[in-house]
Amino acid sequence: MSIIGLWMPILVAAVLAWIASALVWMVFGWHKHDYAKTRDEDAARAALRGMSPGFYQVPHVASNKDMGKPELQKKMQDGPVALIAILRSGPPKMGGMLVLSFLFNVVVSILCAYMVSRTVTADATYLQVFRIAGTTAFAAYGFAYIQDSIWFGRPYAVTGRNLLDALLYALVTGGAFGWLS
Repeated sequence: MSIIGLWMPILVAAVLAWIASALVWMVFGWHKHDYAKTRDEDAARAALRGMSPGFYQVPHVASNKDMGKPELQKKMQDGPVALIAILRSGPPKMGGMLVLSFLFNVVVSILCAYMVSRTVTADATYLQVFRIAGTTAFAAYGFAYIQDSIWFGRPYAVTGRNLLDALLYALVTGGAFGWLS
């Protein structure tokens, strides 16, 4: 099986995963509790106003040597300890983000096509192709969230919901490859 010959399942899987993502975020609603409100939103907004878009750490640790400094250890102990993502001000530019999301789905589908083309023969059954493409898609769509929970404080409940999303995207991806390969 050639990766070039899998162009149709690549595109169909990317479209189906994109549609599934739209349903997850706009219809199903299981992510509505992923983000908590700050105690005093106006004060938090005032404190953060003027910061450039980026990813910030509070208290900031410039190097591992700083971790041994008593003043930094006190700040860590007293809290809060936070990782803060600052986005650009204004409404999100949904068009660009939707295009990037679709392109990400295409990249995942190309990865799935690569795995399918290297592990199954042209006479493979639907289930054989589904298993390879679906497993690859699940890993690509979901595993990074686990690292975010381990290292960056993403609540495990949020990671669980994101893994549920990844499973849904993997099912439609595996289904497209099994059907069209």
